[in-house]
Amino acid sequence: MRIGLAQVNPTVGDLQGNTARLISAYRVAEKAGCDLVAFPELSVTGYPPEDLVLKPGFLADNLSALDEVVAVTGDCIAVIGFVDIGFGEEDRIVFNAAAVAQNGRVLGVYRKQLLPNYSVFDEERYFTPGPLVQEIYMCGKIPFGVSICEDLWIADPVEQQVSQGARVCISINGSPFHREKPEIRRDLVASRARENGVVVAYVNQVGGQDELVFDGGSLVADAQGRIRAESGTFIEDILIVDIDDKDGEVTQVSDATHEAATDLHRVYDALVVGTRDYVLKNGFTDVVIGLSGGIDSAIVAAVAVEALGAAHVHGVAMPSRYSSEGSRTDAAALAHNLGIEFQTIPIEPAFSTYLEMLAPSFAGKPADLTEENLQSRVRGTVLMGLSNKHGWMVLTTGNKSELAVGYFTLYGDSVGGFAVIKDVFKTVVYELCDMANERAGREIIPRAIIDKAPSAELRPDQRDDQSLPPYEVLDAILEMYVELDLTASDIIARGFDDQLVRRIARLVDVNEYKRRQCPPGVRVSAKAFGKDRRLPITNRYTS
Repeated sequence: MRIGLAQVNPTVGDLQGNTARLISAYRVAEKAGCDLVAFPELSVTGYPPEDLVLKPGFLADNLSALDEVVAVTGDCIAVIGFVDIGFGEEDRIVFNAAAVAQNGRVLGVYRKQLLPNYSVFDEERYFTPGPLVQEIYMCGKIPFGVSICEDLWIADPVEQQVSQGARVCISINGSPFHREKPEIRRDLVASRARENGVVVAYVNQVGGQDELVFDGGSLVADAQGRIRAESGTFIEDILIVDIDDKDGEVTQVSDATHEAATDLHRVYDALVVGTRDYVLKNGFTDVVIGLSGGIDSAIVAAVAVEALGAAHVHGVAMPSRYSSEGSRTDAAALAHNLGIEFQTIPIEPAFSTYLEMLAPSFAGKPADLTEENLQSRVRGTVLMGLSNKHGWMVLTTGNKSELAVGYFTLYGDSVGGFAVIKDVFKTVVYELCDMANERAGREIIPRAIIDKAPSAELRPDQRDDQSLPPYEVLDAILEMYVELDLTASDIIARGFDDQLVRRIARLVDVNEYKRRQCPPGVRVSAKAFGKDRRLPITNRYTS
């Protein structure tokens, strides 16, 4: 039994494009002699389709698209993720489903039993759980069963298939990436295989979809729970294995593309793929970035160049009266190293005009954050003007530490189409910059940018540590408060300063309204701002 696991990159709602992609991959698997090829969860519609599933016309079009894929099947069996429709006593019922097709017809349909309704998932909003009855299919001499994503996380569906004679479990998935996910996933697949004495073939989607990014990482575990074959991550790939029909031995046939990677490398790859797909799938080709000479804009520019190519990335320095000479030269050096277009648009004329215009209304009041924010808003206006004129998407440069405590200007540095490092703490930004240079084999991000004290440069001699604790301390607190959902009291009990923790927790809470108005960004942690974390804006709970 030769199996192909086709980790493809569908686009949500692009039924025609997804159909063409599935048919192309099917032809490749067929040519390679596969007896079966499996595609990811909801690969016809793209995952997650969200409220598109509520549109009857979309459901009908999805079935037509499935028919097109089924029509091209020959002896090679195809397992295809799609949205199935049934009918209950009063209304239509919708299922997250997999069609098993061969020789131009559907042999059977598996309907997902376990619907995740946590973290970024809300499948109970859209789908009805499938029946517990399992159908077993034959591929040559080997009986196999099919399950969908969450079904593998709970032992029951696989146990049911094995009890009915299955020797191979085909698991199709739309499993989004976060830093710890690859190891969790490998352990899960190995455990299910070992516990049930069955080969588990796990195929996963790859590519970016709004905040989510899928890493692929398709794999096969033998009946002893040993990982025998693995796809590369963050690339489209077809992993092909042979399973011996006598002893169940698994042998990888396709070229080995899997390479061990650190969490940091995975995060960088996720940022690149998430950015590329968000920009391109939304019809843009080019991006523009405000280059301050700081570390955040530097890593965003480096990621954008790897994602889109230097010719499609445009850097803009917008110095004010407070911009240091070092920041100006660092921004220019970064642009030169990356090979991107670079222009300088001083904001002093606009800033001075704003101050003059508002002077009567500000009379008798000392300068404060108002004047600092005006500079940021002028810069945001400049970037959006370039975006409108040239059709470039603005990439914002705020990191997770800043977004958490509100250390950014609403309608200023928060404006844009996509927030590349929205889910990356400041301490990790520094690590990514060092890694970007290592990855390039040269200094693309100048050492001066990495070594300088971070500053917004909105007032004389300003530094971040005048407003915030050291990022090593801040990020440790934020990880516990935001990602682990500990209360302030819990964190204090772990030895952190009482007043500092309560101040940071309060900053996180009162700035929820600002974060809601920020663009989406790549999710790389188990809990990002966005779909993962849905706290009320109006909220008086203190811990």
